Amino acid sequence: MPAPIALQSSAPVEPDRVWFRFMRLHQRMLGQMSARIRELGLSIPQFDLLSTLTEREGISQSELAERLYVTKGNVSGLVDRLVQAGLVERRAIAGDRRSYAMHLTAEGRRLAEAGIASQRDFVARTLGRLPARDLAELDRLVIAWRDLARAVDAD
Repeated sequence: MPAPIALQSSAPVEPDRVWFRFMRLHQRMLGQMSARIRELGLSIPQFDLLSTLTEREGISQSELAERLYVTKGNVSGLVDRLVQAGLVERRAIAGDRRSYAMHLTAEGRRLAEAGIASQRDFVARTLGRLPARDLAELDRLVIAWRDLARAVDAD
């Protein structure tokens, strides 16, 4: 396990600098994870949709859009492509002639589970290598930052 890296300076940490480091780290991780998911023949949005259905199969497209933080139009096009690829099925919802329940096909489930396994491996090989105390502190800080962002949204 690599040793934790200490900051070289005792100078005050600028919020902008932390923001830029965080954003660059996000881009690096997204690129690495995207490459892993592309090996399965999926894009990140496709994987997000499939993995969401492993947690909540049978939800409507509207619910899926809410869970993925995308518009109904975006999720509709994505579902269309996944239906055509044989990875997702639309099934009628009893008593609702306008909505359909989203379900994984066997191949959709296989790809979702392969992507989830790849993601778990990536997280274990990166974030999972932090000492438990550092990981707990990072979790606390990310939650605090999230709560501040939510408060700004509420303004």
